[in-house]
Amino acid sequence: MVQVVEHIDPGSFRPPHCPWPECSRHRPSADRPFRFHRHGRFARKCDGRQVPRYRCTRCERTFSQQTFAFSYYLKRPDLSVPIAAGLQACSAHRQLARSLGCSHATVTLRAARLGRHALLFNAAALQRIGRLDEPVVYDHLETFEFSQNLPAGIGTPVGHGSWFGFDLEPAPHHRTGRMSKVQRRRMQRLYKKIGRPPRDAIPRSFRCFLDRMLELFPDGFELYTDDHPAYARELRRHPMRGKVRHRVFPNPKRGPKGSPRSPEAVQRDRAMFPVDLLHLIFRHMCAHHKRETIAFGRRINALLERGHLTMLWRNWIKGRSERKPDPKTPAMVLGLTKRPLTWHEVFGRRLFPSRIRVPEGWMKVYRREWITKAIGINRPHALLNAF
Repeated sequence: MVQVVEHIDPGSFRPPHCPWPECSRHRPSADRPFRFHRHGRFARKCDGRQVPRYRCTRCERTFSQQTFAFSYYLKRPDLSVPIAAGLQACSAHRQLARSLGCSHATVTLRAARLGRHALLFNAAALQRIGRLDEPVVYDHLETFEFSQNLPAGIGTPVGHGSWFGFDLEPAPHHRTGRMSKVQRRRMQRLYKKIGRPPRDAIPRSFRCFLDRMLELFPDGFELYTDDHPAYARELRRHPMRGKVRHRVFPNPKRGPKGSPRSPEAVQRDRAMFPVDLLHLIFRHMCAHHKRETIAFGRRINALLERGHLTMLWRNWIKGRSERKPDPKTPAMVLGLTKRPLTWHEVFGRRLFPSRIRVPEGWMKVYRREWITKAIGINRPHALLNAF
């Protein structure tokens, strides 16, 4: 049972560590336990709850019980769960704002905060897996940032047996495919203004995925992909390629809709089903990933934040299958939890990035350092006393 910090009786709450990263008791140990003194209390404005305060005996800085809650620094803590559930129910930001009676800017800012928390939650879960006993299926989800002239791929590795999502690796790339003369002129005007996107984005994101997975699972793993030429090429160049057992399942030509599949197509679909299903969930459950939509993401960083929120929902809250039905979540299959979690439990405690081994690529997302030049101002996440 995951305890929600705000539901713990103030008299029985014990701060687990100093919340300030500069303090040596931010990471207490058996020989360096965390000691504190009580330092009064205050009334919280949003609900009138009496919140106790504490003082660290080491750095002598003060904090409160609310410092360890996800709703730290929030004026409307009641909006977090409805916004998270609404985003996973294919609602757009303005739709959520109308139904919840708040500003659409509030929904946008809260969605970013939910995404950062989900990122830390997913990073903490990866540390608990230990070893990988199943193949990993990898493919890119194609979407857009700002406009259709700025396509972006998101690398999505998924466990073949557990259907657990391990990573999200962005790959903003150059637009390809057929275009009319008007579309080509519009694209050229945009690229002249902001510069051309990189052409090696897909190979670069696949290389980052290999580095991250081999860091997490140094014993190696089995990898299933389609016949994208960049995957095999980058794997041949990787210094630790001997630890990755690569199996390629080509995308065969398909007949008209409703025609029987060839044996090659059946084999490919069975092998790549977990990642294909995840992409279908992204398309169906997220308004900004639909093929024809006006709710597409404006920033690549926002796409990744909401992607981590979707991965958290998929891994820990949603059952693997609703058709069978199979109530087990992917995290339950991997032995990370014994039952599905709820949104309230997921947002029960504040997570500190300084206490979790977060991959550097993920910290770039956490700090909002992915830049979308087309929108002009890209505000980073640089809050000192919040997260």
